[in-house]
Amino acid sequence: MVKVAVRSSSVLAVCGLLMAAVPVAAHHALVAQYDMDKPIEITGTLNKMEFINPHSMLHLDVKNANGTVTTWVFQTTNAGSLRSRGLARTALQQGATYTVKGFAARNGNPMGFLRVLVFPDKKEMTFWFGDPND
Repeated sequence: MVKVAVRSSSVLAVCGLLMAAVPVAAHHALVAQYDMDKPIEITGTLNKMEFINPHSMLHLDVKNANGTVTTWVFQTTNAGSLRSRGLARTALQQGATYTVKGFAARNGNPMGFLRVLVFPDKKEMTFWFGDPND
């Protein structure tokens, strides 16, 4: 009876570790969500910036050719990394015009991965230098 309990516990532990590894691998598959072969540059007014973990989100209101507005959401690094790169919560002004250089979502939704943020004064801040396969 003790052997069965130990064996069951071992099987459960291994299964748990394997299940925990799947989200980690999926989490870092940027190329699965974003088309790294098609860079985009989007300009709009800042709707909001969410300094959250594991990924912060920048929301830009972009005016379309027909006059309607689409809110684009750009994923970037975590809040701690943004601070270490010098981006304080007070650095961005809601309603100001920003340009995002990055990569569009593969599914066609108004989403993207933020690589470089261009501020209203044309100063650029790079958030991601990495390999898209990381």
